[in-house]
Amino acid sequence: MKTHNKSSKDQALLISVAESIGSTLGAIAAKADAAQKAITGSSIVSDVKRETKKLAHKSKRAAVTSKGSAKRSKPARAARKTTKRVAGNSRRAKK
Repeated sequence: MKTHNKSSKDQALLISVAESIGSTLGAIAAKADAAQKAITGSSIVSDVKRETKKLAHKSKRAAVTSKGSAKRSKPARAARKTTKRVAGNSRRAKK
């Protein structure tokens, strides 16, 4: 009867050690996963970078478009015409 009691104590000790080892391995795996994500960059970081590039590209394109349309606008053409006329008059006056 004594061997049966000792066997159950040994079994309880083995279960306790196994649980401790399992929880330690789980913690190590979680830390390794977190370190890998920190090194490679998570998907959130790559999404933010991608969206930032898209926004920068759109803003540059809008700036070029607005600059071109501002040059072609009626007041802009009139201003250039007046500037050319004034510049031409001053050249003639110098001669």
